[in-house]
Amino acid sequence: MSQNPSAGGGASYASAGVDIEAGDRAVELMKEWVKKTQRPEVLGGLGGFAGLFDASALKRYERPLLASATDGVGTKVDIARQMGVYDTIGHDLVAMVMDDIVVCGAEPLFMTDYICVGKVHPERVAAIVKGIAEGCVLAGCALVGGETAEHPGLLGPDDFDVAGAGTGVVEYDRLLGADRIRTGDAVIAMASSGLHSNGYSLVRHVVFDRAGMSLDQQVDELGRTLGEELLEPTRIYSLDCLALTRTTEVHAFSHITGGGLAANLARVIPDGLHATVDRSTWTPGAIFDLVGTAGQVERLELEKTLNMGVGMMAVVPAESVDAALTTLADRGLDAWVAGEITERGDRTSGAELVGDYAR
Repeated sequence: MSQNPSAGGGASYASAGVDIEAGDRAVELMKEWVKKTQRPEVLGGLGGFAGLFDASALKRYERPLLASATDGVGTKVDIARQMGVYDTIGHDLVAMVMDDIVVCGAEPLFMTDYICVGKVHPERVAAIVKGIAEGCVLAGCALVGGETAEHPGLLGPDDFDVAGAGTGVVEYDRLLGADRIRTGDAVIAMASSGLHSNGYSLVRHVVFDRAGMSLDQQVDELGRTLGEELLEPTRIYSLDCLALTRTTEVHAFSHITGGGLAANLARVIPDGLHATVDRSTWTPGAIFDLVGTAGQVERLELEKTLNMGVGMMAVVPAESVDAALTTLADRGLDAWVAGEITERGDRTSGAELVGDYAR
């Protein structure tokens, strides 16, 4: 029997679970936060089909190279969902994207985001964007646009995910990387703020499934609840790294994300050279011990998955070490000489950790 759509029984976007009015409300709530990220090169406001950035600003470069990156924050979003805290996960997103871009020496310019939800809760979406906007300010870039998608039936009403893409610029002759690294260079470690946004599948499996812990559980070694520790935002190093390039000579950076310290550092070590990092130069934070002990995770497995207390590394000439450490200290960032670059010899790895962590 046919149905007359005009009789009021027809399907609609709303009946399928998509609330356009809630989406519009979310856009209105996020506008004030996006405005705080604006750079003079940004044209127009939030709501257009595309974000606009005045490329004539790049005329001051002799040979500008655009650097781009995209990323998400992984299963850390589930911690935010369980805790009902949505205004910090955006810091993690910006860090994952813009700290990849700054590795080549590029200045972050602008970013776009993608937020996917099971159901649009305007205040919740606005809180996520607030965190992204605050992260953009810390990275020195503009948030020029984004997308909020509602996927009922695919995601639960409280489920969400975030991703983003960013663009930066670097002068061709100031591009950093493996070709600049030389024997005798020093490896400087910059402290992480905690787990950052990597390895949460392992961390969640250990603390919830194996240790039976809860997010509201007070953990004496951490000095706060487990949830507060797990939700600690990823440190954003972009402006710190750019400050280093202005005050002293830098050959390369390495962003310590998925794969751990040795694997990420190896990505910028040229053929014929080798990076040796001494574990005894620092003590990993308590959360790393907790994950290792609670899950009986072997040290090498931890080091392949987590940052172990180091979120970014810089490779600098030996004569630049003092200036580099002074610059980072002046910016309130804990940093230290953790290793050196030597001839490869008969070693097959581009980077390795040696010794035992300080206690």
